Amino acid sequence: MSDSAGAARVGTFGAASAVELAVAERSGFIENRHIGSAIVLSRDGERMLALGDPDGLILPRSTLKPFQAVASVTAGARLDGEQTAIATASHAGTREHVAVVLSILADAGLDAGVLRCPAALPADRGARDEIVRRGRGPAAVYMECSGKHAAMLAACAASSWTLQDYTDPRHSLQQHVKDVVERLSGEKVVHTAVDGCGAPVFAITLAGLARGVQRISTASERSPFPLHRAAALVHRSAREHPWALSGTGRPDTVLTQTLGGYAKAGADGVMTIATGDGVTAAVKVLDGSVPAARAAAVGALARAGAIDRALADRALEQSGTVILGGGAPVGRLRSVI
Repeated sequence: MSDSAGAARVGTFGAASAVELAVAERSGFIENRHIGSAIVLSRDGERMLALGDPDGLILPRSTLKPFQAVASVTAGARLDGEQTAIATASHAGTREHVAVVLSILADAGLDAGVLRCPAALPADRGARDEIVRRGRGPAAVYMECSGKHAAMLAACAASSWTLQDYTDPRHSLQQHVKDVVERLSGEKVVHTAVDGCGAPVFAITLAGLARGVQRISTASERSPFPLHRAAALVHRSAREHPWALSGTGRPDTVLTQTLGGYAKAGADGVMTIATGDGVTAAVKVLDGSVPAARAAAVGALARAGAIDRALADRALEQSGTVILGGGAPVGRLRSVI
């Protein structure tokens, strides 16, 4: 869906302007090479590293969730720390995750029936097995984006906006989200698409995504500007409740805990990481590999001097980059930045 009928077809940068960011090595043989673009910004927003075409357009996918959470808060959603964290999450659907999502809806006087994200089973195996044993099937509340949707609905209830069409790009909430994305990224949205969860996703450049995440990660809750106060709240809540972001032992949660910052992946090869002091990496891998984007983002931070290589290696070892053969480790997915 474009912003206007008949708009020219747009897309992300091409392979000719991409560079190799990560490789998958199996038994000493490089099996896959992942190309894309990467950028690292200082806490002041200056470019510390730029590879490929960071000024090319991307769809941020779930890396847009912190922006959407900021928009929900500034539109009136009243969320506590765990609720704010899960609004930014791609969660695993555990009992704990679902309880927080349902609490957002209950506090707004709503129930799970108003969610417009697709029905799904939990990504967490234990939670999924429990659902099946109890004879239940997929439900919207188990879907990884239900926290974001619940926060959006809480904002709609607070602002007296309609609920049934809150995912429509023309809805007041989504127009507000678009405005927040533009203000934080410093760019105009040039295209609107539909994300996997049914909510709009706005095309900006990789550099604009990094700029927005950097601004969120360095915002102050003492700022005179409501947007900056909300951004600081979102960032602090995510760092204080990393279990909510994905799930115990899952990559975004592990990287957030290990690096002491905030890590957020997006579908189809997008990754953002902000360190504790606000240095921010953003990566887009053209083949859509999220693990490769994750490895490249950590590698980019190390190359820029924001983290040391030992910490980078430890973080990646704990976040699913080991390659197995016959059930035993035989290689790894690693950054070549």
